[in-house]
Amino acid sequence: MPPATAAPVPSATPAGAPALPLRRDDPLDPPPALGLLREETPISRLAFPDGAEGWLLTRHEDVRAILADNRFSADRITASSPVRRVTFKPEDRPGLLLTMDPPDHTRLRRLLTPYFTTRRMQALAPRIEGIVDEHLDALRAAGPPADLVPAFTLPIPSLVICELLGVPYEDRARFHAWAATALSLTTTDEEVFAARDALTGYMRELVDAKRRDPDDGLLGVLIRGDNDLTDAELGGIGRLLLIAGHETTANMLSLGTLTFLNHPDQLAAFRADPGIADRAVEELLRYLTIIQFGTTRVALEDADVHGRRVRRGETLVLSLPAANRDPAHFDRPDELDVTRPPSQHVAFGHGIHQCLGQQLARVEMRIAFTRLFEGLPGLRLAVPADEVPMRHDMAIYGVHRLPVAWEE
Repeated sequence: MPPATAAPVPSATPAGAPALPLRRDDPLDPPPALGLLREETPISRLAFPDGAEGWLLTRHEDVRAILADNRFSADRITASSPVRRVTFKPEDRPGLLLTMDPPDHTRLRRLLTPYFTTRRMQALAPRIEGIVDEHLDALRAAGPPADLVPAFTLPIPSLVICELLGVPYEDRARFHAWAATALSLTTTDEEVFAARDALTGYMRELVDAKRRDPDDGLLGVLIRGDNDLTDAELGGIGRLLLIAGHETTANMLSLGTLTFLNHPDQLAAFRADPGIADRAVEELLRYLTIIQFGTTRVALEDADVHGRRVRRGETLVLSLPAANRDPAHFDRPDELDVTRPPSQHVAFGHGIHQCLGQQLARVEMRIAFTRLFEGLPGLRLAVPADEVPMRHDMAIYGVHRLPVAWEE
């Protein structure tokens, strides 16, 4: 596997508390330091780049408890970030569900949930199968080798979410670039805000166009619907769903493919029994947990958490990768087992902010992995494993490129 490296983090951290441990010994495993903290200090002090101190939680039980506790706010505008000095501005808030609390969050979540039910997402399966097959046909026609990221893992979820929202797919180069800038750990705060502002402006223009001529995409449906959504909220909803809808699934597809290729016994089990596809997807979600720095919450009042006193206003970072490898909850947590029974992993979060698009992601992954390994016999890496460039430098983990070959 490629050598593990530490992602760059701004150095302005206070003395007296460690910064978030980021070094990976193996690119497919979380940093070992997270496991040591989970065992020895499940809630530990943490230094933030903005100069504040807060807390890092690493146990599954604690992470799920905080995610379900309304004493801890999801408002990231008031939270410190583990990787940046500044992350969100107040003007980013409208429509951004992941940084909203009730009752505003409840109003928008209730409005959007009916469009992301399991039944609705399963109904998209034939169209997703068609998109996957079209990209496999193009790969076969071009022949090996190929980079799966631009040829398969990125365009499939991008096209699906564009069709679902009613966003022109021909604009993908622009929003892919904005997303890459916003999620990079090597860009400046100014570059991040410029990318977000550009995407916000794009979505506002799209909302204006759909108010004049609404289509059957989700944004058009919401505009025609009986609701009190403002243009700013519609733009924020569109921005969140567009980025989350392609970045997370694209990286799960590429990193999941790499994981299968590095675990041939698990790939053989997956190929031998298509009936375990759903279990395999859940196991990859647990094992990889691509939100590599976790999620944040802010204490709304003083509270005791695992024997430590958290003060009002302090930020807690909930390490989803550490929680999903917790041996107190998962048997053999560091082993990939695609036959593992369903478990309460937190790859999609937990509580009222659990990922709205999780059912869509599951359908896309199940179809894409199944079709990929059926459609490209003998799929293998086209470069040595240690030459696959990993996304250590991004908030969402994965690979930058995935060169592969197969039998023609």
